[in-house]
Amino acid sequence: MSLNPYRYDRARQRGFSLVEISIVLVIVALLITGLIPSLSGQIEQRRLSETRRYMDEVRDALLGYAISTSNKRLPCPDTNGYGIAEATCTASAQQVGTLPYKDLGVAGKDAYGSVLVYAVTKEFADSAAHFTLNTAGTLRVCTSAACTANLTGNAAAVIVSRGANWANPPSTDEAENTDGDSNFVSHDFQPGFDDAVLWLSPNTLFNRMVTAGQLP
Repeated sequence: MSLNPYRYDRARQRGFSLVEISIVLVIVALLITGLIPSLSGQIEQRRLSETRRYMDEVRDALLGYAISTSNKRLPCPDTNGYGIAEATCTASAQQVGTLPYKDLGVAGKDAYGSVLVYAVTKEFADSAAHFTLNTAGTLRVCTSAACTANLTGNAAAVIVSRGANWANPPSTDEAENTDGDSNFVSHDFQPGFDDAVLWLSPNTLFNRMVTAGQLP
């Protein structure tokens, strides 16, 4: 029985093609596996950069709100999730909440899809007795939850982005940023901590108010 050379060549060619396809698939899988960490890192870096830009925008919006002739103060936090500041924030429970983004005219969420935590020293948000150049901030930003070292001890306002893992159980340092008191934590990112913290100092606020003619 003679073999048909044409049929033999086609069968051999078909077998080589399957092997080649398998090799290509393996290579592609290896490439994808190697690219995923790099791609994830790039996405995370972009979100962080966008969030920091957003927080800078929020800080400018807070300053703009304060120098407005109709306000002459910082807004109170939002405590009901509507994006609108409470009318007063003299009680401790009213001084820490979320950003009143609608009053500030900024986007409602950071790049991680979360509303910023917002806290204010009540004297800077008092609509009945406007703050003066002698008003002191009472918010502290520390390097750990123990607050043994301060980055600032007299912030007029603090804003916090809870990062990518905001929906997960927080670490001790992250919990300090959402427990409703006047202490906050800011330090380099590490496992269990990816919060971004920005604060507004009284001096910065005073300078803007003086320049705008709202103080003294």
